Order: sequence, then structure tokens, then C-alpha cells
Amino acid sequence: MSSAPILNTPAEEPPHAVVPSARAPLHARIAFVVETARRLHQYGTSAPRLESALAKLAARLDLQAQVWSSPTAIIISFADGDDRERIAETTRVIRLSPGDIDLRHLVEVNEIADKVIAGELDIAQGSRLLHTLSDRIGPRARAHEVLCYGLVSATLATLMRGAWVDVAAAGGIGLVVGLIADVAARSQRMRLGLEALSGLVATVLATLISVYVTPLTLKITILASLIVLFPGMPLTNAVRELSTRHLVSGVARFADAVATLIKLAFGTLVGNQLCKLLGLAPPLAALPPVPDWAIWVALVFGTYGFAVLFRAARRDFPLVMAAAALGYAITWFGGRQFGPEFGVFLAGAIMGALSNVYARASNRPGALVREPGIILLVPGSLGFLTVSAIVGSDVFLGINTAALLFAILVSLVAGLLFGDLIVSPRRVL
Repeated sequence: MSSAPILNTPAEEPPHAVVPSARAPLHARIAFVVETARRLHQYGTSAPRLESALAKLAARLDLQAQVWSSPTAIIISFADGDDRERIAETTRVIRLSPGDIDLRHLVEVNEIADKVIAGELDIAQGSRLLHTLSDRIGPRARAHEVLCYGLVSATLATLMRGAWVDVAAAGGIGLVVGLIADVAARSQRMRLGLEALSGLVATVLATLISVYVTPLTLKITILASLIVLFPGMPLTNAVRELSTRHLVSGVARFADAVATLIKLAFGTLVGNQLCKLLGLAPPLAALPPVPDWAIWVALVFGTYGFAVLFRAARRDFPLVMAAAALGYAITWFGGRQFGPEFGVFLAGAIMGALSNVYARASNRPGALVREPGIILLVPGSLGFLTVSAIVGSDVFLGINTAALLFAILVSLVAGLLFGDLIVSPRRVL
């Protein structure tokens, strides 16, 4: 039997079509939907896509489901059968921490659900496979991710047109930030202070290098070394959720992103004050930027780093890297021709449409193209500069930067929405 995607639009396949798994016991079908919800949330699915995906999955299993999703919880009410007038008989509440993008596991969850719907797996087998998905990674994979923190930081310093010494320093400090993040991932107490501690350490290390080794462009070096921690993607998802009237989730995600920016800004502020107390005054120097060709070389390494940090499967590395590079290239050329805001809009629209084309052609989640395709467009660093300026009492600079942040966020989200209009999504993820 061919696998029918669980997330088809109603025009392509009736969402209430009878499938073998719909004959399973009620508690088994509910348990499968709940576990699927938990996994999709855990692997970084936004509220609109998660709610739509679960509603369609439940309908294919002959359930009525009312789904409410936020960054920290999911509530699902179930009724057996396809009668929309029936009152919910069972409600499940799932308490969760905000999820991070994990493309490999997202694809695996999608494939398991498709096989259950197609009758290739029964409900019990599907639930067992979902429970066996392991989120733990070995020491070698963790070391690989730490190295990619440094790789991405060096790439961002290059894209920001820093000097060669800035690129080297950002890469080295990025490695240290990666080590801190790796330790924090296994310590609840340290995880809560990760951003503040990383901001402090990055600022102090950059200042020490600038004073005792070689002058640096401090702002570029610090921004690039912290770039992986910036909540650019959560900010984008928050605005997109607000634009689709998922108000609770959008406001909560936006507040979480702002809290992350505040912790990063205060960490760097404390680092600056500590350096002043120690009498460390970095020299001012006009350093020549890297040449233009270095940007395109660095882009190759940076996209590889993002593929690792997004935890894509090995076979999807070329796709993820190509999507990230294409998104940046469209923004770069579009920005030169029409301005930065329109360049971001154009890249968002094209990458959104291409992700839907890929999902239609391959019967796999469009997130494999969409998420990496916009990662270099999300304005996380602008949010950091906004909060840093306000914390540093430069309110007018903060307001101006916030206006630019808002313009780019709106441009990106509008582009993604237009991409869905250009090519309608066959799959929700």
C-alpha cells in the first residue's frame, strides 16, 4: 500500500478517509496522537503547523481533535468519530519546554505517522517507534556540534565584513561558547544562565585578545561569537504566529525571545564593566575587511555548520546547505538591487515557495528547505543590538534599531506567507 501523507490538504485527499489504523482502540489512537504532538513540539514545530498537522492526523484516525499549542504546553481534546457536533470525551494536557529545530527527528516522526496512516504499521508499532526516538547524542556528535559553533561564528564574522583577525577570534570564542552550551545542556541550573554567562565570557575574551594579542573590531567579534544563541528564529516564528492569529503562542514566544536577548545584553554589559574594573582598554583600530570572495567561501562552511546544528540527517546535508546558501544569495542580490527589506521579503517568498515544491515532489517535510533557507535572514543580531543600546542608555539608537528589526521581521514573515500563496503547501510541516 502506498504511503499517503498525513498532512495533505483537503482538496487533494479527504481528511476523513477511512484508514486501517482508525479501527484501533480509542485509547491507542489518542496515545499515538499525543506522542506525535509531543515529538513535533520538541523538534521545533511552530503552533500553526503543529495544530493543523495534529488535527489532520486525528481526522485520519477517525477522531475529532481540538488542539491548543503554546511554546510550553499542548492541550488536546478528543472525541471519537467524525461528528463535529460531539462534545470532547477526553482531554490531554502536555507540559513541555520550548523545542529546538531537529530536522532528522522531524522527518522520522513524519514518516512514522505516514506509515501508520497507510497501514504499513499498526498504532502500537507506531507508538513504540516514536518512544524509541532518542534525543541523546554521543560524545563524538557533541564535539562535532561544539566545533560547528566556532565554524558558524567565524562565518558570521566574515559575512559581517570583519577583518581576518575578527574572523579568527570569533571562531575561537564561538568554540568556547559551544563548550558552555554543551555543559549547560546537561545542567538545569546552568541552562537558565547560559546566555548571560556566554555574553560575559565572549566579551571578556574578545577584550583580552584585543588588548594583549591583536586589535579587534569588538562589536563584530562579540556579535559573531554569540550568533548561535541569538533568538532570530523564535522572533520570526513569534511574528508569524501573531500574523496567523495564534496570539497566545505568538506573545509567549516573543516574550521568551526578548528574555533571551535581555540575558545576552546584560551578560555583555557585565563583561564590559568587569573589563573596565580590570583596566582593560582595547585600542581603536581601523581594520581592513575581508575581501568579497571570502564571503562565498565562508558560506560553504557556515551552511555545513547550520546543517549540523539543525541536526539534519547525513543524506539531507546537501539539501540543507543548498537551501541556506540560496536564501542568503537571494537576500544579498535582492538587497543590492532593491534594498535590504525587499531582499529579505524576496528570499522569504522564494524559499517558502520552494519548500512547498520540495514537499510536493518528495512527500517529505518542507521544513528541510524552509528552516535552513531563512536562518541567515532572521534578524537575531538586530534584536541584540536593540536591547544592548537600551540597556546602555542609548535609547534613541535602540529605537532606531528596533524599527529596522521590525521592518525586517515583517518583510520575512510576509515573504513566507506569499510563498505559501505562490505554491500552496501540500504538507503542513
